[in-house]
Amino acid sequence: MINKPHVDWFAISPSLALLGATALLMLVAVFAPRATRRAVSAIVCGAGFVTALVFAVLVYDRSAQGKAIVADAIFRDRWAAMAQIIVAGCGVVAVLIAYGEKMREENIAEYFALLAAAGAGMDFFVQASNLMTLFIGLEWFSIALYVMCAIDIDLVGSLEAGLKYLVIGAVGSALVYGATGQLAFNDIALAGHAHDSLLVLGLAMIIAGLAFKASAAPFHMWTPDAYQGAPTPVTAFMSSATKVAALVVTARLLNDAFPEEKRLWTWAIAGIVCASIAIGNIAALAQRNVKRLLAYSSVSHAGFMLIPIAAANALGARALVYYLIPYCAMSLGAFAVVAARERELGTPVTLDNLAGFGWERPFLGVSMWVFMLGFLGFPLTGGFWGKIYAFSAAYERGWWWLIVVGVVGTMVSAAYYLAVVRSMFLRDSAELQLAPAGGSPPRDLALGAGVFLCLAVSVGSFFAVQPLIDYARHAANALPF
Repeated sequence: MINKPHVDWFAISPSLALLGATALLMLVAVFAPRATRRAVSAIVCGAGFVTALVFAVLVYDRSAQGKAIVADAIFRDRWAAMAQIIVAGCGVVAVLIAYGEKMREENIAEYFALLAAAGAGMDFFVQASNLMTLFIGLEWFSIALYVMCAIDIDLVGSLEAGLKYLVIGAVGSALVYGATGQLAFNDIALAGHAHDSLLVLGLAMIIAGLAFKASAAPFHMWTPDAYQGAPTPVTAFMSSATKVAALVVTARLLNDAFPEEKRLWTWAIAGIVCASIAIGNIAALAQRNVKRLLAYSSVSHAGFMLIPIAAANALGARALVYYLIPYCAMSLGAFAVVAARERELGTPVTLDNLAGFGWERPFLGVSMWVFMLGFLGFPLTGGFWGKIYAFSAAYERGWWWLIVVGVVGTMVSAAYYLAVVRSMFLRDSAELQLAPAGGSPPRDLALGAGVFLCLAVSVGSFFAVQPLIDYARHAANALPF
């Protein structure tokens, strides 16, 4: 007789909802008439993410006492559920952004199927409680994203970076297992192999692999090319949901599996923070292509969101969860505005051809202005409290120098964030001898709705900070501090 582990189907319901949507979308690709395929695909994918969001909220509400389930392979707790809520929200907005994207009709249903599959993989990934399920979830959503990047464009650089990432993550997991003989995070911590050289090497490679996925320097080399070359809706989803998955898992894995090595990995993460903030901001100063500029901004923000992880305290865990909410909204919204301009002009968006955009399209222009100020950390956006809480976690740790790095990085970033605002509102097409866009822009109500949702979350998270921090506190209680 084979002893089958009890499966808590409710705990994995967010992943199952998106897998169901993926299966339906594959049927849509075969049976739906070409004329209705885009609308049906978007509705099915959006419904999948909304269903996953509802299930994740229910799991959050009913998982006050976290525990490992399914033969201790995955966690059912509020930390994973909160990450699933954010990923599902990102997926809903990503569907709205992608609806009007110009792509081959024969691939449109497959695109939405891959989007749903990537979301399902991320939901599974954030629940991982051992190295095996960690790697399965990582491969699951990563492969879906690689195909999405190349669905219209053969983006060799992105695929190469992804292959390197998968290899590094796999080898790191293998080394940790070889040193401890354990797969489960908690068992690795209890194995009694602290400071073992093989374990430390495996830990270093796991950190490198997760840093690849989070676009943190110096493991960011794939990010600018992938963000620039991939279809903009794919870039929007990668820049937000992927960061949520990578950072949430990083915080759990390091604290659960490697508490005895905390002195090593906190300093390693702090070094990555400094490199990300410095390289991301300095490189962004030289960019004219807006997607590439936002890619380096993403590298910089990976550094800011790693500050709470480096702090390794309860305040840091709460700060990370809170920071992810406005950051995802601002990143999705910024790329949505870029997508709108791309569809209007038919060319890549640069600081030059953004000239006058704020006056031509006031709603999109003002929204982009808010997103840029939010990235910068201005009040009236959630980005302000995100940085304040991240710095507070570093201060509680006693690392005031990390706060100095963050403040200096923020001051440098003002140059390129405000350059985007200046291009939209203080320069016009005549100044640059460019032909104005002219005429009425393409009607894209779905994209406009996505931008509005991002704008509401970016600003609303500033005023609703206390409720969000309370939810973050409940989620952070699942981690051992």
